[in-house]
Formats: sequence, C-alpha cells, structure tokens
Amino acid sequence: MPGAGVPERNWAGNVRYAAARRHRPTGLDELRRLVAGSDRIRAVGTGHSFNRLGDTAGDLVSLAGLPQTVEVDRERATVTVAAAMRYGDLATRLHAAGYALPTMASLPHISVAGAVATATHGSGDGIGNLATAVSALELVTADGDLLTVRRDADGDRFAAMVVALGALGVVTRLTLDVVPAFEVRQYVRLGLPRAALDEAFASAYSVSLFTDWRGGADRIGQVWRKQLADAPPPPADWLGTTAAAEPVHPVPGMPARNCTAQLGEPGPWHERLPHFQLAFTPSSGDELQSEYHLPRAAAAGALAALDPLADRIAAVLQICELRTVAADGLWLSPQHGRDSLAVHFTWIGDGDAVAPVLAEVERALAPFTPRPHWGKVFTVDPAAVAAAYPRFADFAALARELDPAGKFRTDLLDRYLPR
Repeated sequence: MPGAGVPERNWAGNVRYAAARRHRPTGLDELRRLVAGSDRIRAVGTGHSFNRLGDTAGDLVSLAGLPQTVEVDRERATVTVAAAMRYGDLATRLHAAGYALPTMASLPHISVAGAVATATHGSGDGIGNLATAVSALELVTADGDLLTVRRDADGDRFAAMVVALGALGVVTRLTLDVVPAFEVRQYVRLGLPRAALDEAFASAYSVSLFTDWRGGADRIGQVWRKQLADAPPPPADWLGTTAAAEPVHPVPGMPARNCTAQLGEPGPWHERLPHFQLAFTPSSGDELQSEYHLPRAAAAGALAALDPLADRIAAVLQICELRTVAADGLWLSPQHGRDSLAVHFTWIGDGDAVAPVLAEVERALAPFTPRPHWGKVFTVDPAAVAAAYPRFADFAALARELDPAGKFRTDLLDRYLPR
C-alpha cells in the first residue's frame, strides 16, 4: 500500500490529518516525482506538532521509507542525516562514533527535519535551538528539483531556509555540526525561590525549571540541572533548595522510570540532555502543548504578568516548563536576534477547557512580544506574529518565489504567512 505507515493522526491525537492521499516513497526519485506531480503536499515526521502546521487536504508524505543514512565527516566535524531520522536514533549512532550534538530537546522521539523546521530546542543560557547546528540542508522544491543550501556559501538565503515550517519544500537530508562526545550528570532540586531564577539558569550546562502554578509561583517546584560530569555537584543548600531523594517525573503522578537518569549518576550526553528515555512514552501522552518565547531580559516581568492567572492556569495544566535559549540569526527562529526565555505549558488533553485560559495567557504575555512555538497550540494574532520577526516579510517573499502556486501551503500557513 502506497500510504502504509503514514500516520492518520498526530502524536497527541488532537489532529486528524485531512489528506486525500498518503505516500511513503522508498527512493529520492520517487519522492521528486511525487512532489512535482502534486497540487498540494506536506511531509509528516513523527507527528509531534500539536497544531495543523503539517496538515493538508492533498498528499501527505512520510520520508521514513527513504534510506535512513548517517554519514559522519570527521574532518569537518559534521554529520549528514536523513530527514526522517529520530534524534534518539541519530544520537546513539553519533555517540558510538565518538561524537555528540551540543543540545537535545526534551523528547528524543522527534524527527530531525521536523524539529529543525519548527526551531524546537533544549535549554541552556549559551545553547541555541536545534536548528542552529544545521550547516547544510537538501530539499525537493515545488517543481521536483533538488536544492542544497549551505551556511558557508548561501548567507541570507541559508538563514531563511533552515527554520522554514515546510513552506519551501520537502527537506530530505541535513548536515549538522557535531562536537566530541561528553558525559553529563543530572541533579533534580526542589523548591527554588523564583528570585533565584537567573542564578539557577546560569548554574549548569542545561537547566530546566518546572512549576505547576498551584498556590502561586513564588517557588519553582523542580530544577533539572544537567551539568558536565566533571563539574562539582550542587551544595546541599544550593539556592535554598533541597535535593530530590529519588528520581522524579516533571508531571506529578507520572512514573519516573520514563525519565533520564538523575541523582548525579554520570552518563552519555544523549542519555541525560533529554528529559525522557527513547524507549518510553514521552511526557504524559494525553496532552496539549503551548509555548511562548520571550526576550530573556523580560523573564521576571512576564512571569509576574501571569501570576494573577495562576489558579486559572493550574486548573487545566499538567506542568509548566521554563527554559533559556541563546539568540541566533535564523529568520523564523523564535530566538532570532534575542536570547530568550521559553515558557512551555503542557495542558490537559481537553481543548475546550484549555482554550479560554490560553487566550488569557496570550493577553497577559502580549506586552512582551511573545513568539509562539510554531508546532504548538496558539492563537496569537497573525499581525502580532509578523511584527515580532524582523525578516518575516522577507521570508514571505522567498516562499512566494520558491512556491508560487502554494503547493506546500496549509490553512495555518495561509493564516500566518499570507500570500
């Protein structure tokens, strides 16, 4: 069957794909013919987007049937990888070769191309999102041609095409920068005073904070410190917190066995930087997600603006995660031109209950020029989204140039990126 293995729903189950036809090509030439002959087409990866960015009424194509190649270039310190490869699978092979990626998202289950296209990220004051590791990418354009762009040769055009929301073509391969493999220790601390937020974020290689907003947010429930293995452990009274006595899950009531090892046990980078193990269901499974990226300097003000909504948020929330991400120059990256605080909400799986609270959250954050995560649930006015990105109009012009007939368009893209 041509469409066998192509998902009918996204991972969360809140989006049923509307595609008239589903395809799983096994070779690049087959994919090129498919793209050239389609009026509307979108590629789908692991389905971890929570909105209809990847939906289409035309052809839905999975690249999981293409050869899942991983090619390490030791001289250039890069790896070239098939678009549909999951980060967890790539990381295992990279580590075996003695290399690492500088960062990982909380879930290792996501595909490389999908995560890059939406600027998905991990955490760390000095660490960019996953797309910042890309040094080259290959994609099939609307007419079926194969186009390669490189950071060192294509300048502005490259910066436009990395975080592209699938609007410019079907990405088939990506080249990523790698570093020597390293080890990490993960410590979870409990009860961080919010006044110590900046100091906590600066304290380790990668830091994530979790709060449930219950009883206000003066104290952060959990701090996940992912520090290089040779760094000293946090002292017993670190920033007024206490050490978790046993492994924990960020979502209350969920099993800690799903999570990466804690309690300071050293381990390879790819088994500590994500929050969740590849072999287990990530996060909670029954959920919706939203995320807003704010100027790093606005962190205190933005959180204070949400304080009056604490009880409303808590009523429909599973957990809220705070992370930092370094600035970059990618046109549609939420970190374009500014160090950022990411405020991530894992909601209950009831869209009707979440919607009014989401609207209040967006109103509260509006003064801080929020940039929503492209792959999550949001309703921010399209004009406000466009105004938040200095190169937004330039990207829209490039999309019209490369896809004049709107072959890669979706309803969500038409709303936020009008032709």
